[in-house]
Amino acid sequence: MQLTKNRVRDGLHCMKFNQMNLLKHLRLRHFLIAGLTWPMAGLFALASCANNENPNKTMTSLTSTADTAGKTTNGVKTDTATFGTGCFWCTEALFQQLEGVLKVTSGYSGGHVANPTYEEVCSMTTGHAEVIQVVYDPAAISYDELLEVFWKTHDPTTPNRQGNDVGPQYRSVIFFHSEEQGAKAAHYKAELDKSGAFDHPIVTAIEPYKNFYPAENYHQDYFNKNGSQPYCYYVIRPKVEKFQKVFKNKLRHNN
Repeated sequence: MQLTKNRVRDGLHCMKFNQMNLLKHLRLRHFLIAGLTWPMAGLFALASCANNENPNKTMTSLTSTADTAGKTTNGVKTDTATFGTGCFWCTEALFQQLEGVLKVTSGYSGGHVANPTYEEVCSMTTGHAEVIQVVYDPAAISYDELLEVFWKTHDPTTPNRQGNDVGPQYRSVIFFHSEEQGAKAAHYKAELDKSGAFDHPIVTAIEPYKNFYPAENYHQDYFNKNGSQPYCYYVIRPKVEKFQKVFKNKLRHNN
């Protein structure tokens, strides 16, 4: 059974999965067997997801409205973080569980095409990366803590790639919303490189935030809505379970 996103919706797939057959199956088996532990105190790169094209487009630019830094939501002063760690299905499922995170939206950021479709982003011509936009309460969780989750839940050493997902839309990237965020991201990147936490140099891009376009509706809250599907059950769920063990002290109380 091919546990890839292109099997989730009939007849729709991104070109990078045209060649997924026995090799994909073997790589998935390797992940499920070998990825059961978190070496280096949790600095284990969680395998990334595949992709799928969206037929039901509901797209609105959040270029000017998504940056909620310093805004107030229901009496809570909020801030915003934007991270690209590969497939947003998996990343969203992790950050949603953190205490202090108020909202996570999957989308596209950093490119030059306004209101891109998922198919356009997969074509690798838009300049956009798959990202999550995180609105959080800085009194409950700090940007430093979000960065810790960022570094520990993907491989920041592979240019334009996360696992079997290949292309610039899967690049490791931090879009900072303030000079303070940018400075912290650069500091931790330098310290991790210096410490030898990873076997290879970190290639994560650190760029000023300039735009964000939410992904199509069916991408949003994907794991929570489709947890029983084979891909979610066999690929995303193990990552979530490991995440819950490593970050158990940072989870929402109702998890």
